[in-house]
Amino acid sequence: MPRGPGGPPTGQRRRLALRAVPGPVGRGRHFARQALDDWGLAAADTLTDDVLLIVSELLANACLHGGGPHELVLTTSGEGLRIEVPDSEAALPSPRPPHLTTAPGGHGLHIVQRLSDRWGTSAYQGGKTVWAEFDANRFRSREAVAAESGVRE
Repeated sequence: MPRGPGGPPTGQRRRLALRAVPGPVGRGRHFARQALDDWGLAAADTLTDDVLLIVSELLANACLHGGGPHELVLTTSGEGLRIEVPDSEAALPSPRPPHLTTAPGGHGLHIVQRLSDRWGTSAYQGGKTVWAEFDANRFRSREAVAAESGVRE
């Protein structure tokens, strides 16, 4: 599998259909963790947790504000990892101002904005896709982590 220098494999795409699926957030997290593991990116570092948290936030927002997620799409390229969640709501999201740390809810997009390198939306006929991206240079393969620590797999 082609891999960028120390980064994610290139040209990989995984899709998980989620229309009318019970528990889409948990299923999406499990799916994303498996993809990261298969691609050699599920290291014991905070980036894996960040990716899984963003998957959770995007899916939860689609459940709460978008009529439910249609699918979860994970794509790797030479640039990094892209996470996409299409739904059937045409209204584009934006972080709620002001961001109050003491108020429940309304923190999801702030989390996505803070943890990812980029995020945004793409409108399409009958809905939108909310996406987040992680740059390739933030990923270290299991092999790179093992080499840095002097451990052989």
